[in-house]
Amino acid sequence: MNTPARSNGIRIVGFEPRWRAAFATLNIEWLEHWFVVEDYDREVLGHPEQYILANGGHILFAIDGDGRALGTVALKHEGDGVYELTKMAVSPEARGRGVGRLLMDAALELYRTLGARELFLESSSLLGPALALYESVGFRHHPAPRAGSHYARADVHMIWEP
Repeated sequence: MNTPARSNGIRIVGFEPRWRAAFATLNIEWLEHWFVVEDYDREVLGHPEQYILANGGHILFAIDGDGRALGTVALKHEGDGVYELTKMAVSPEARGRGVGRLLMDAALELYRTLGARELFLESSSLLGPALALYESVGFRHHPAPRAGSHYARADVHMIWEP
Protein backbone atom coordinates (compact mmCIF):
# COMPACT_ATOMS: atom_id res chain seq x y z
CA MET A 1 0.00 0.00 0.00
CA ASN A 2 1.38 3.37 -0.95
CA THR A 3 -0.71 5.54 1.37
CA PRO A 4 -1.64 4.25 4.79
CA ALA A 5 -5.38 3.97 5.42
CA ARG A 6 -6.46 5.48 8.76
CA SER A 7 -9.42 5.09 11.08
CA ASN A 8 -9.79 5.95 14.77
CA GLY A 9 -6.05 6.55 15.11
CA ILE A 10 -5.25 3.18 13.55
CA ARG A 11 -3.41 3.12 10.25
CA ILE A 12 -3.00 0.24 7.82
CA VAL A 13 0.49 -0.15 6.40
CA GLY A 14 2.35 -2.62 4.24
CA PHE A 15 5.10 -4.99 5.35
CA GLU A 16 8.43 -3.64 6.48
CA PRO A 17 11.15 -5.81 8.05
CA ARG A 18 10.53 -4.14 11.43
CA TRP A 19 7.05 -5.77 11.49
CA ARG A 20 8.32 -9.34 10.85
CA ALA A 21 8.25 -10.33 14.53
CA ALA A 22 4.76 -8.86 14.99
CA PHE A 23 3.50 -10.92 12.05
CA ALA A 24 4.62 -14.10 13.79
CA THR A 25 3.67 -13.06 17.33
CA LEU A 26 0.11 -11.99 16.46
CA ASN A 27 -0.57 -15.18 14.53
CA ILE A 28 1.07 -17.57 16.99
CA GLU A 29 -0.88 -16.06 19.90
CA TRP A 30 -4.13 -16.55 18.02
CA LEU A 31 -3.28 -20.06 16.83
CA GLU A 32 -2.21 -21.22 20.29
CA HIS A 33 -5.43 -19.85 21.77
CA TRP A 34 -7.74 -21.65 19.32
CA PHE A 35 -5.77 -24.50 17.77
CA VAL A 36 -2.16 -25.58 17.50
CA VAL A 37 0.62 -24.04 15.47
CA GLU A 38 1.14 -26.38 12.54
CA ASP A 39 4.50 -26.92 10.83
CA TYR A 40 3.33 -24.99 7.76
CA ASP A 41 2.34 -22.06 9.99
CA ARG A 42 5.82 -21.97 11.52
CA GLU A 43 7.45 -21.93 8.08
CA VAL A 44 5.29 -19.11 6.72
CA LEU A 45 5.38 -17.03 9.90
CA GLY A 46 9.13 -17.46 10.28
CA HIS A 47 9.89 -16.58 6.68
CA PRO A 48 7.18 -14.25 5.33
CA GLU A 49 9.48 -12.75 2.71
CA GLN A 50 10.05 -16.21 1.21
CA TYR A 51 6.54 -17.67 1.55
CA ILE A 52 4.37 -14.60 0.91
CA LEU A 53 6.21 -11.57 -0.44
CA ALA A 54 8.62 -13.22 -2.90
CA ASN A 55 5.74 -14.75 -4.85
CA GLY A 56 3.83 -11.51 -5.35
CA GLY A 57 1.92 -11.56 -2.07
CA HIS A 58 1.32 -8.77 0.40
CA ILE A 59 1.19 -8.38 4.18
CA LEU A 60 -0.71 -5.58 5.89
CA PHE A 61 -0.62 -4.36 9.48
CA ALA A 62 -2.95 -2.30 11.65
CA ILE A 63 -0.75 0.08 13.64
CA ASP A 64 -1.93 2.20 16.57
CA GLY A 65 -0.86 5.75 17.41
CA ASP A 66 1.99 4.42 19.57
CA GLY A 67 3.43 2.42 16.68
CA ARG A 68 2.28 -0.99 17.93
CA ALA A 69 1.01 -3.64 15.54
CA LEU A 70 -2.55 -4.49 16.57
CA GLY A 71 -3.30 -6.89 13.75
CA THR A 72 -2.20 -8.31 10.45
CA VAL A 73 -3.46 -10.03 7.31
CA ALA A 74 -1.79 -11.40 4.19
CA LEU A 75 -2.68 -11.95 0.57
CA LYS A 76 -0.66 -14.98 -0.52
CA HIS A 77 -0.31 -15.37 -4.30
CA GLU A 78 -0.94 -18.99 -5.22
CA GLY A 79 -0.20 -18.40 -8.91
CA ASP A 80 -2.38 -17.91 -12.00
CA GLY A 81 -4.15 -14.90 -10.48
CA VAL A 82 -5.34 -16.78 -7.39
CA TYR A 83 -4.76 -15.29 -3.94
CA GLU A 84 -5.39 -16.64 -0.46
CA LEU A 85 -6.50 -14.29 2.30
CA THR A 86 -4.47 -15.73 5.16
CA LYS A 87 -2.70 -15.12 8.45
CA MET A 88 -5.31 -12.68 9.72
CA ALA A 89 -4.90 -12.03 13.44
CA VAL A 90 -5.75 -9.25 15.88
CA SER A 91 -4.12 -8.82 19.29
CA PRO A 92 -6.33 -9.75 22.26
CA GLU A 93 -6.42 -6.16 23.57
CA ALA A 94 -7.59 -4.82 20.20
CA ARG A 95 -10.37 -7.33 19.54
CA GLY A 96 -13.83 -5.82 19.31
CA ARG A 97 -12.47 -2.42 18.19
CA GLY A 98 -13.02 -2.90 14.45
CA VAL A 99 -9.39 -3.74 13.68
CA GLY A 100 -10.35 -6.93 11.82
CA ARG A 101 -12.80 -4.95 9.66
CA LEU A 102 -10.13 -2.34 8.87
CA LEU A 103 -7.69 -5.04 7.86
CA MET A 104 -10.31 -6.83 5.76
CA ASP A 105 -11.34 -3.64 3.97
CA ALA A 106 -7.70 -2.78 3.23
CA ALA A 107 -6.95 -6.30 2.00
CA LEU A 108 -9.94 -6.26 -0.35
CA GLU A 109 -9.01 -2.80 -1.61
CA LEU A 110 -5.50 -4.03 -2.33
CA TYR A 111 -6.78 -7.24 -3.95
CA ARG A 112 -8.93 -5.20 -6.37
CA THR A 113 -5.76 -3.50 -7.68
CA LEU A 114 -4.00 -6.79 -8.48
CA GLY A 115 -5.95 -7.81 -11.57
CA ALA A 116 -6.44 -11.23 -10.01
CA ARG A 117 -9.21 -13.71 -10.75
CA GLU A 118 -9.90 -15.38 -7.38
CA LEU A 119 -9.57 -14.71 -3.66
CA PHE A 120 -10.20 -17.57 -1.25
CA LEU A 121 -9.68 -18.31 2.41
CA GLU A 122 -9.64 -21.31 4.68
CA SER A 123 -10.95 -21.14 8.23
CA SER A 124 -12.63 -23.14 10.96
CA SER A 125 -16.28 -23.49 11.88
CA LEU A 126 -15.20 -22.73 15.48
CA LEU A 127 -14.56 -19.09 14.55
CA GLY A 128 -18.08 -17.65 14.36
CA PRO A 129 -17.16 -13.93 14.53
CA ALA A 130 -14.50 -14.35 11.83
CA LEU A 131 -16.89 -16.23 9.56
CA ALA A 132 -19.52 -13.51 10.05
CA LEU A 133 -16.94 -10.89 9.01
CA TYR A 134 -15.99 -12.88 5.91
CA GLU A 135 -19.64 -13.38 4.94
CA SER A 136 -20.40 -9.67 5.47
CA VAL A 137 -17.85 -8.61 2.84
CA GLY A 138 -18.89 -11.14 0.20
CA PHE A 139 -17.09 -14.40 0.92
CA ARG A 140 -19.30 -17.40 0.13
CA HIS A 141 -18.96 -20.97 1.41
CA HIS A 142 -17.65 -23.68 -0.91
CA PRO A 143 -17.00 -27.38 -0.24
CA ALA A 144 -14.28 -27.95 2.32
CA PRO A 145 -11.59 -28.90 2.72
CA ARG A 146 -10.12 -27.10 -0.27
CA ALA A 147 -8.02 -29.26 -2.58
CA GLY A 148 -4.39 -28.69 -1.62
CA SER A 149 -5.16 -27.27 1.82
CA HIS A 150 -2.16 -26.79 4.06
CA TYR A 151 -4.15 -26.81 7.31
CA ALA A 152 -5.53 -29.70 9.37
CA ARG A 153 -7.81 -27.22 11.22
CA ALA A 154 -9.51 -25.93 8.05
CA ASP A 155 -13.07 -27.17 7.71
CA VAL A 156 -14.30 -23.99 5.99
CA HIS A 157 -13.43 -22.91 2.44
CA MET A 158 -14.75 -19.58 1.15
CA ILE A 159 -14.35 -17.63 -2.09
CA TRP A 160 -14.88 -13.89 -2.43
CA GLU A 161 -17.89 -13.29 -4.63
CA PRO A 162 -18.81 -9.60 -4.21
